Amino acid sequence: MSTSPAPAQRSSARALLRLWPYVRPVRVRLFTAAAVAIVASCVGLVIPLVLKWMVDGPIADRDTRGVWLGALYLLLLGVAEALLFGMRRWLVARPLSHVEAEMRAGLYRHLQRLPVAFHDRWPSGQLLSRATTDLMLLRQFLAFPLTFLLVNGVTILVGVVIMLIQDWTLGLVVLGPAVPVVITCAIFEKRYAHVARLAQDQVGDLTTVVEESVLGIRIVKGFGQHRSQALVFRELSGRLWSTEMHKARLLATIWGVIVTLPELAIGAALVLGAVRVADGDLSAGTLVAILSTALALRWPVDAIGFLLAMSQEAATATERYFEVMDAPEEDTARAAGTPAPDGADGADGADAGGLRFHGVRFRYPDAPDGSAPVLDDIDLHIRPGESLALVGATGSGKTTLTALVPRLHEITSGRITLDGRDIRAMSRDELRARVAVAFEEPTLFSASVGENVLMGAADAGDTELGHALAVAQASFVHDLPSGTATQVGEQGLSLSGGQRQRLALARAVVGRPAFLVLDDPLSALDVHTEAAVEAALREVLADTTALIVAHRPSTVLLADRVALLSEGRITAVGTHHELLSTSAEYAHLMSGQGEDER
Repeated sequence: MSTSPAPAQRSSARALLRLWPYVRPVRVRLFTAAAVAIVASCVGLVIPLVLKWMVDGPIADRDTRGVWLGALYLLLLGVAEALLFGMRRWLVARPLSHVEAEMRAGLYRHLQRLPVAFHDRWPSGQLLSRATTDLMLLRQFLAFPLTFLLVNGVTILVGVVIMLIQDWTLGLVVLGPAVPVVITCAIFEKRYAHVARLAQDQVGDLTTVVEESVLGIRIVKGFGQHRSQALVFRELSGRLWSTEMHKARLLATIWGVIVTLPELAIGAALVLGAVRVADGDLSAGTLVAILSTALALRWPVDAIGFLLAMSQEAATATERYFEVMDAPEEDTARAAGTPAPDGADGADGADAGGLRFHGVRFRYPDAPDGSAPVLDDIDLHIRPGESLALVGATGSGKTTLTALVPRLHEITSGRITLDGRDIRAMSRDELRARVAVAFEEPTLFSASVGENVLMGAADAGDTELGHALAVAQASFVHDLPSGTATQVGEQGLSLSGGQRQRLALARAVVGRPAFLVLDDPLSALDVHTEAAVEAALREVLADTTALIVAHRPSTVLLADRVALLSEGRITAVGTHHELLSTSAEYAHLMSGQGEDER
């Protein structure tokens, strides 16, 4: 299900640097938090020096007052360290939540502007996981690993310098595991990056299955497929579990190396230091200071594996986030890379207005090379105020043709004009303000009835809403608990199929558009309701240039003329009665044996 496999080679640092534009507004607080954390860690490294002073001074001299003074110093240093780390947490909490919110809002805005072809390719679960899990990982990275990779690096460096100054021999013994630890971390980083990407893609696949099962619960239950769906979920969960176990094994391996080698080095330093103290070559305070410093560095060293793992997951999350953000948006003015043809910005006398297709050819961008186009050499003219019914067998390309008018897909060649203007010369906002659409599969949102209908016209009011509901024969809304203010629920599933379809039709006509594209908008209606809707629609169509995908003779009779689409080509145009007598294919389709497209 995953749409984009992990790249074979990639730089984690380069990926994470792409977060800078989002982090820049809060950089002062982040840098301040990092500085505070560094100071806090360095304060912690002062504690071994105080212990050295106490052991070689007050304790050796049996100075009780000095011991109490040393204890006070240690207490103050501990309190200062705790307060500084608390301040660091306070500094990063709010701004990083803001960064996460801004990135999520930016992703949502971008998704709304991406072409339909993008959404056709990407499973919704993959997009949801990027907007939720991945952004949560990025916030956690910015709050903790990003800061502590720097803080721990500085702490280890300062601690090593302190040990070498105290006694370079013992300092080198403690520092001995550095080379194998660095090599282990380099190997771990490469292997963990691949597994982290795989796990996050699998989370997206699992999210897709859950979403589909929830939205399609009526189908699942109606066909008794709950067990098969459970098996699919279990299989994907098993794959994710296996990947997570692989991650855990990698993490356990690096932790084993990072924890064991420094412990062995500390043990060797303890033995060697104790011998030297016994021989009088080293003061007890110096040995305590070196061992205390080494123990203080245990957490920064032990955390390397954990921090690297979180950094790799954050780098992967960043890549996944920008895979979506880098997808090109719909051009707001013209079709991307497509210049407007001559005469596109003004009326073309040959067009004589209305909606016209000039040699239109369309092939899906991801279609195999050499495959036949979905639509080929479409020449069709719908005159101003005329209604044209589009009829064709399943798979002939009717829905695709209607999607070209509002530029849900871009034509491969040819052009489409509205009143003589090439639609590619219009901004999408202008085009979609002039063209209203109603699809066979109506989509409603988790909003009120009125809000769903008024999406078709931002400046429409109650009068227009009432008229649109009357045209669509949607008087049932007045019987709902709160009338037009009633919430229809997710996908409008609280309503019947016919009710959803009527609301979608009302949404199309509420703005009284100049051009209307209807993709079999009455397929879910009963015969009596269909007749009532058709009677009301005739008034709307009298003032509108309309293209109507039709399967029933009753819907075809709404139109002034009919075009027959066969295997991606217009093969006949005429009135309903003309085509019945001249086209055997059309007569067969109108006999009731044709089926809906999808």
